[in-house]
Amino acid sequence: MLILGLQKTTLLDYPGKIASTIFTGGCNFRCPYCHNRDLVIPPKDVIAYSEEEIFSHLSSKKKVLDGVCITGGEPTLHKDLPDFIKQIKDLGLMVKLDTNGTNPEMLKALIDANLLDYVAMDIKHSKDKYNTIASMNNLDISVIDNSVQILTSSNIDYEFRTTIMKECHSSEDMEDIGKWLKGAKAYYLQSYRESEQVINPIFSPHDRSTLESFVELLKPYIPNTNLRGID
Repeated sequence: MLILGLQKTTLLDYPGKIASTIFTGGCNFRCPYCHNRDLVIPPKDVIAYSEEEIFSHLSSKKKVLDGVCITGGEPTLHKDLPDFIKQIKDLGLMVKLDTNGTNPEMLKALIDANLLDYVAMDIKHSKDKYNTIASMNNLDISVIDNSVQILTSSNIDYEFRTTIMKECHSSEDMEDIGKWLKGAKAYYLQSYRESEQVINPIFSPHDRSTLESFVELLKPYIPNTNLRGID
């Protein structure tokens, strides 16, 4: 595992839980709005955490923590992720995985092995426009759709989420996404925010009223649709 970040305590990353967040390095997407540039494209002089450091922290705090959020980058790029998660579960901690959905085989294997308690999957756009954001060579939308189907047909707790930008997402796009994810347990819209770590800072947020109109448009398809992180 290439681990490039550790937030020792968070009340935000794992809904309803006290958690530590582990940030893995590397991603197969190049979403220009991503605010984790140094995780997606790690600098040559990056200093990684050892697994010993991670598990020393988790072991010392396991009576305080409810769980661990594993995010990135894209965690499922790492073949040793299942073994890493098993070690976390052996400490009696719950595990939430953040993923872009490009590795449905690993996602299913992790769910089938009871290694995950919660999954948050990013939905970049409607199917037809997905690669306008993902910027991935030879994107096969079927793998994203497979991950959607795996989650919606499972008993695991999960959510879908989309970062919304004025230049990219319209009401028509929201309707297309709603039809695609119809019946999902939960869907969150997150407004774009600029930071120093954004890969390509060329975007801007919709105003709150527009975001709220998107939520109302989506509710007939996904009743549990909400805004997240909106001031």
